[in-house]
Amino acid sequence: MVTIEQSAVVKIKSLLADETTEGLKLRLYVSGGGCSGFNYGFTLEADKEEDDFVIDNLVVDAMSMQYFDNATIDFTSDKLKGSQFVISNPNAKSTCGCGSSFSV
Repeated sequence: MVTIEQSAVVKIKSLLADETTEGLKLRLYVSGGGCSGFNYGFTLEADKEEDDFVIDNLVVDAMSMQYFDNATIDFTSDKLKGSQFVISNPNAKSTCGCGSSFSV
C-alpha cells in the first residue's frame, strides 16, 4: 500500500480545487525511461479504470502499483529546489539525482 503524507494530501486537494472539471483525481504512474530505468509521473484525470487503486484523491493503476508497495509520497517546498512531490520508494534499488527515476 502507498502512504500519503499530510503535506501531499493538502497539495493534492489544492491542485484539484484549482480545476474547473469535476471528478478529477491525481494519477500517479510509472513509465519506462529516465536515467535509472523507470520514471514517476503525475497527471490529472477524471477517468478511473476498473483495476485502479484509489487512495484519497490519488489514483494508481494496477501495473504501477506493484512498484509502489510500501512507498511514501510527500510534498516539499524548498526555495532552492522549488516545490515537488517526493516519493520514498523502498523497492527502488537505485535512483537518479533528481529523484524522478528509479530502477528495481
